[in-house]
Amino acid sequence: MLRALYTAASGMSAQEMNLDNVANNLANSSSAGFRKRRTQFEDLLYQNVVMPGTASTQQTTVAAGLQIGLGSRSAASEIVQTQGDFSQTGNSLDLAVTGQGFFQVTLPSGETAFTRSGAFHLDAQGNIVTAEGNSMQPAVTIPTNATSVTIGQDGTVSVTTPGQTAAQQVGSIQLALFANPGGLNSIGKNLFLQTTASGDPIVGTPGGSEGLGTIQQGYLEQSNVDVVEEFIQMIVAQRSYEASSRVVQAADEMFQGVNNLGK
Repeated sequence: MLRALYTAASGMSAQEMNLDNVANNLANSSSAGFRKRRTQFEDLLYQNVVMPGTASTQQTTVAAGLQIGLGSRSAASEIVQTQGDFSQTGNSLDLAVTGQGFFQVTLPSGETAFTRSGAFHLDAQGNIVTAEGNSMQPAVTIPTNATSVTIGQDGTVSVTTPGQTAAQQVGSIQLALFANPGGLNSIGKNLFLQTTASGDPIVGTPGGSEGLGTIQQGYLEQSNVDVVEEFIQMIVAQRSYEASSRVVQAADEMFQGVNNLGK
């Protein structure tokens, strides 16, 4: 009975973390380029009362054995890399990637971060930056007198200026791809950092043979969170938590019965 208490408690703890993950997904359902996470679980150690394969006689062995599980725990929160819906904004600096590529930005620390959020802006010097002021990598500068900005599907950035009839190329946007994007480290602000698990980035021109995808100007990729699915996960987590709490209650009542045997 004591084992049942701790086993049920581990299940309650795991579902609490599952609910925390669902809450984060729902909170970011309107965050551009957000990638939802899915909680994965695994069972804990087993107490081998009778080990499978143990000899029962000189000629026979135990076929199944007797193992008692000691509960479960949250093992990982996998980043789901499905494409989010596109919304048309008409803003020339709103960009969306049709594919698996990531935009690259430079952090104040000098590190390179990666993002799916293509809501870019211009700083005081005309550099293309994120909302936090992190510049795009490689850096692209738009002339202050530019009358229009055109970004092609291959990442080519061209502008027109007064007195010119032809567009002038001022830079090119590159994308990055990872062998295991689920291994990226989320640091907030829609940014990721590479890790040993993700591998080194494959950097290239959009639309190339690397499979980076292409860039769509005037669109933003929305979060890939399915609100209905998250509500279902919330209900499942709540019911699993309630079931584990019932086990705790049942074990407590059995303890109470044992304690009253001598009265």
